[in-house]
Amino acid sequence: MTDLRPAPDAPATGLRERKKRRTRDALLRAALLLFVSQGYDRTTVDEITDAVEVSQRTFFRYFANKEEVAFAVQDLVESHFVAALRARPASEGPVEAMRGAVLAAWDTVEEAISEVVPVDLYMRGYQLIESTPALLAVHLRRSTELEEEIARLIADREGLDLDADPRPRVAVAAFCGVMRVTGRLWGQGEDTSVEAIRRMTEAYLDQIRPALAAHWHRPPAAPGPAPAASATGV
Repeated sequence: MTDLRPAPDAPATGLRERKKRRTRDALLRAALLLFVSQGYDRTTVDEITDAVEVSQRTFFRYFANKEEVAFAVQDLVESHFVAALRARPASEGPVEAMRGAVLAAWDTVEEAISEVVPVDLYMRGYQLIESTPALLAVHLRRSTELEEEIARLIADREGLDLDADPRPRVAVAAFCGVMRVTGRLWGQGEDTSVEAIRRMTEAYLDQIRPALAAHWHRPPAAPGPAPAASATGV
């Protein structure tokens, strides 16, 4: 009979991984709380580690620097959207797929965020990014990198050469522009719930959707003219 019992060190390994996850999440929560309460620039790594009662060495085991911890949850949100876009039906046009993906992501990302930090803390952290010059510059750079990733994904969906056809980059730039405007206006409003930003996203995307909603699949090559019959009929 096959022995299906786990290896003796399996429980210990699982326990270590859970402990690492708890430590990382605790550092992330402490950092975000300090960022939103006293400002990103005024917060030091020492203050973050003191709040969790760990060493600097432990902090740098999980995060390269303050910038990385500031964007950790945003990374989660963006990866959630990219995964949702990859899962969209191939029959959808590019803008329809992006719209469906972002709305589906907002429907499910709240649970994913709450496993790491309170959703309200993430929302306040996003507002902090939008209002802190150093973080906003990083956010814009990261947004450009994300746009390129999405454009390549769209080009692959449509069977297009991204370097020869500008439409994926143009559409993704328009889509991401709406996302940035939505995030900025949402951050300035009184309702900072996930549902509020989802409603705004849907409304603003619907305003540009008609102009960009066409399918782009490369049409099949038209058959060439039939060869002329020779004088001998061959």
